[in-house]
Amino acid sequence: MATAIDKIGWFPQFILTFFFDPIVQGINRILRGKAIIGILWIITGGIFGIGWIIDIITMLIHKKITFLA
Repeated sequence: MATAIDKIGWFPQFILTFFFDPIVQGINRILRGKAIIGILWIITGGIFGIGWIIDIITMLIHKKITFLA
């Protein structure tokens, strides 16, 4: 099932990810039923920036990486 964040275009999703990734992706993970990792993502700022970098890279190469997803 696609979430609302998956339905928007590539560029708006990139802007949201670049500037607001820990909040947006944390909420996205909570909405997908992964509450613990979602809360951890928000509190730690995208797992201390590592998750933020992974999200940016996967978005740029258009691949789905399910680690911490």
